[in-house]
Amino acid sequence: MIEKEVIVIGAGLAGTEAAWQIANSGVPVKLVEMRPLKSTPAHHTSEFGELVCSNSFGALSPDRAAGLLQKELRVFNSLIVSTADKFAVPAGGALAVDRSKFSNALTDTLSNHPLIDIKKFEQLDLPSEENITVLATGPLTSDDLSYKIQDFTGIGTCHFFDAASPIIYGDTIDLDIIFKASRYDKGDPAYFNCPMNKNDYINFRNELVKGEQANLKDFEKESGNFFEACLPIEEIARRGLDTMRFGPLKSIGLWNPKWGDLFDKENRIKKRPHAIVQLRKEDLEGKLLNMVGFQTNLKWSEQKRIFRMIPGLERAEFVRFGVMHRNTFLESPKLLLPTLQFMKRENLFAAGQITGTEGYAAAAAGGLLSGINASLLAKGKKTVSFPNESMIGSLMNFISNKNKIMSNQTKNKFQPMPASFGLVPELTHRIKDKKLRYKAYHERSMEALNGFKKILDPHFEKDHLLIKSN
Repeated sequence: MIEKEVIVIGAGLAGTEAAWQIANSGVPVKLVEMRPLKSTPAHHTSEFGELVCSNSFGALSPDRAAGLLQKELRVFNSLIVSTADKFAVPAGGALAVDRSKFSNALTDTLSNHPLIDIKKFEQLDLPSEENITVLATGPLTSDDLSYKIQDFTGIGTCHFFDAASPIIYGDTIDLDIIFKASRYDKGDPAYFNCPMNKNDYINFRNELVKGEQANLKDFEKESGNFFEACLPIEEIARRGLDTMRFGPLKSIGLWNPKWGDLFDKENRIKKRPHAIVQLRKEDLEGKLLNMVGFQTNLKWSEQKRIFRMIPGLERAEFVRFGVMHRNTFLESPKLLLPTLQFMKRENLFAAGQITGTEGYAAAAAGGLLSGINASLLAKGKKTVSFPNESMIGSLMNFISNKNKIMSNQTKNKFQPMPASFGLVPELTHRIKDKKLRYKAYHERSMEALNGFKKILDPHFEKDHLLIKSN
């Protein structure tokens, strides 16, 4: 066992993964978490790795960017992804979890690890330069620590407004109207679908765009500063009459067999509802349902009134209403190396959403890389960066100083980025077919990671505890 302790600040997805990777390599960890002593605008519990927005990690298939990222994390025994796999709930082609069981399991695993010392207090400053530290405080970093980080970097943090969807009780929906199906019948019929005709849709949209908003600090003077991948439903509605129908309310690929044949032979067209609202299970039994794509900043009373206009939800009871909060992140291309070390201080790492990655698996990837490198540094060894051909490597290149185009072209306009095939290097030969091209990306990533893992493993094999995640 290495005597030198690593400090991990924050027990969200990135911090949890980092602590796991460090401790599992034989290096002691002090994990600092301020909840429940001090909460945030979005968290509801004191459990580790609490999912505050959706319960979905994105597509499972490795020919999709999110699915490839998940598969890469499995190669390195990711605690986050293995726990998500264990507590998965039906979600068509996506990996979604029972969020309560998921976070409880993460908390239990880290609390019982012999090399993890959990401390519950608010970290008010960066630890001294003598300490190897992983900064994984997330987009809801406390004000005091945010100011200290700004002092250290000399650069103010960026921000955007993020929002979470409402959750309703599954036994309060009308199953005479709502039907179960997955889009294009892919996978099990995991979604509950609320069909809308044209009048339903137009009336709903009209109320949505004029619904009363909750007050947000600094919101009016900075309105419109949303992260595009997580727009409030009312903001989507404002962008055009049919914008929702081509976004979260699209009806293509969904059909209730009770309605008869999908194809109208007389008019030679496919029949479909004007729009469909989807509900996804929050737990395996379907006692709780998440309104997919319905992030919102409406007042709670307005949410209840307007969302009950959706066919099948007239008597819906809400477990949690949607909320909006301000997320902050670093101008990482000016600050971080692809190893996630700060350029100004090699023993200080940043990981997770605070670095400008978006999505649960991406946060875990940052935790995994920072955890591996913090343990290498504690052992007096050189830090590593993931292969460019991997999704992990591409994401870290995007947020780091290695992304020279990003740093020079956009300067102060750095924005969070989810996993995307648009980040990975082009193939040596052009493949026109998108599915075949994405498959080739997947195969290339696995080949590169297998070689990378063979180089990395000897650094850990002698003192690795080999504790399996869950």
